Amino acid sequence: MSKQRTVVITGAGTGIGEACARLFASGGARVALIGRRREPLERVARETGGLALDGDAASAADWQRFIAAIKADGGAVDALIACAGGFGMGMGTATETDDAAWSAAMRANLDTAFVAARACLPDLIERRGAIVLVASIASLAAGPAVCGYTTSKHALIGLTRSLARDYGPHGVRVNAVCPGWVRTPMADAEMQPLMQRYDETLDAAYQRVCADVPLRRPAHAEEIADVCEFLVSPAASIVTGATLVADGGSSIVDVPTLAFDHM
Repeated sequence: MSKQRTVVITGAGTGIGEACARLFASGGARVALIGRRREPLERVARETGGLALDGDAASAADWQRFIAAIKADGGAVDALIACAGGFGMGMGTATETDDAAWSAAMRANLDTAFVAARACLPDLIERRGAIVLVASIASLAAGPAVCGYTTSKHALIGLTRSLARDYGPHGVRVNAVCPGWVRTPMADAEMQPLMQRYDETLDAAYQRVCADVPLRRPAHAEEIADVCEFLVSPAASIVTGATLVADGGSSIVDVPTLAFDHM
């Protein structure tokens, strides 16, 4: 049995997944980096000493290949950080969402987490490991015209609780992290309509979306990686089935009282 901890990270080529890869590698873990695009994975792998595995995190067949490669590399899965997902998958109201868009949203944001967890569980049971599902504040509330995304992210909380209940007796801990706005390439792209509408910079657009957030700023990907690291660490040994909100306080704001801020 390998003494070096192996952490599997989906969506590892950019954003929160990349930040997790760098953080865990800096702590001495072996990181297995999973994503669709080979080029960013290889870049992160070179810089972290990780194992780059390109493919579809929602594919059971690809996971057979991923697990075989991890074992061939001398590892067994100690922790899974499921970051794969996408805001663009699931745009539109219910009547604007066709069957293909709905299925794409579920596959990108829910199936990736479920299939990843199912593939890693045999090792996690053996090694009494941990899972973190990176969800969203969209798991707790609804934004406008993002029906598929909101529904798939809400479902991640149910998946977290189901896995935690079923596999807790085997020593496996499962938790969810719900970030708010995080400065990542994906979020940068989401700022574009605001930048165009108000003729403003990227920084100004982020300030606009965080105007009513108590901390008045978006998170950095490294801050969410720190939360993930905590949840799979011995410091969180009694924490399972939890939803840890890391949103700068945005979800605690009583929206009907916002008008009083401007009196």
